[in-house]
Amino acid sequence: MKKLFLSKNTTMLAIYIIFIISGFQLAGEQINPAPVKITEESSLSDLSTYALLNNPGLKAAFNRWQAALERIPQVRALPDPKLNFAYFIREVETRVGPQQGKMGIMQMFPWFGKLKLKGNAAAEMANAQKQNYEKVKLDLFYRVKDAYYEYYYITKALSVIKENIQLLEYLEGAIRIKYSTGKASHSNLIKVQVELDKLQDWYNTMKDMIRPVTARLNSAMNRPLRASIPVPQKIVRTTLAFDYPQLITLLKENNPDLKVLGYMISKEKIAIKLAKKNYYPNFSIGLDYVFTGNTMMPDVVDSGKDPLVAMLSINLPIKYKKYKASVKEANARYKSVKLQKEEKENNLMSQMEMIFYKLRESARKLSLYHDALIPKAKQALEVTQSAFEAGKVDFLNLIDSQRTLLGFELAYERSLATYNQRLAELEMLLGKDLSKNL
Repeated sequence: MKKLFLSKNTTMLAIYIIFIISGFQLAGEQINPAPVKITEESSLSDLSTYALLNNPGLKAAFNRWQAALERIPQVRALPDPKLNFAYFIREVETRVGPQQGKMGIMQMFPWFGKLKLKGNAAAEMANAQKQNYEKVKLDLFYRVKDAYYEYYYITKALSVIKENIQLLEYLEGAIRIKYSTGKASHSNLIKVQVELDKLQDWYNTMKDMIRPVTARLNSAMNRPLRASIPVPQKIVRTTLAFDYPQLITLLKENNPDLKVLGYMISKEKIAIKLAKKNYYPNFSIGLDYVFTGNTMMPDVVDSGKDPLVAMLSINLPIKYKKYKASVKEANARYKSVKLQKEEKENNLMSQMEMIFYKLRESARKLSLYHDALIPKAKQALEVTQSAFEAGKVDFLNLIDSQRTLLGFELAYERSLATYNQRLAELEMLLGKDLSKNL
């Protein structure tokens, strides 16, 4: 079994260092690190750091981990000794005098190895809670990134739609001039106004989406839901540097859910050994001090002397059916957790397969829109606009070209945001920042 807890002092020092970095202290209260403020220049990294320092769910997960650590010295310690006092209502007359009462102390000692096994099991639970903390942290980073990239898409979509509105407003002015000279029909003017109204409605719809998306982001950072968020100016288009077999390896090695179940398997192995220890007795050692009065008989040696009694007590583990059942119970829990880990691994691999597909699909669309469709649509719009101004093509052709370019530009921004969202989701599953390896 891996010994991650070399000593109490070493463990607590490591945790203290972790929380100095994270902005916490062991008491669960926030210390005062260098303050992180959200400004118009704040990047995604700044927002993630702010969430790390302020998210209450992450602090709660850390305190659960800390509580599990504090369990270790409790289960490794001996039970409290028992102090007994007895008063003889009827004194027991002895040769040396009447026994009036007694006081004793007794300490129980579990069978050899029981306390060590209990400590090891508690250490595995603490390891599992540490991985739960890591899972909450990864989930938090994903929530921040997912909302941030969605916010990016909305702001870019608004920019693209606004540019198209300005273009249509220019065309409407051109058509008005032609209509006043009889070179354009009234239907063309109505059609461009309809397109303008549709785009304006689309613009308003996208603008209304900003508030719930920024609320998601602020919620992750434990800020007021309507607090302002800096507008993302640009997100980097990256290329995944891992193939599918490498991703599977990373998943099995780094996923916190699988690590939690791995530690739970180790704990249940220890529980089997501990259950088998029940076949062996516990024993207690103690001392009794008897209060004795002076005898009424003269010249008695040791008159009134208080005797001291050593005691040894052993419990008799004769309930074999009960102990056998406890071993079977421990084995059943062990098998259950093993199967649970197998099921979890299958589900995670299936989930990763879908994420990997969406990631590749978004990457394919990014290349298609950026390298082929958008340049060609821009060229087609320019040609069509020139031809329309020269009176060589119908207005409908111009509207179609403009609508096509708008669709491609929005699809590109959507694919770029989706790609980064799926990459963030993949990083959450793998427990690894993939962007650092690109």
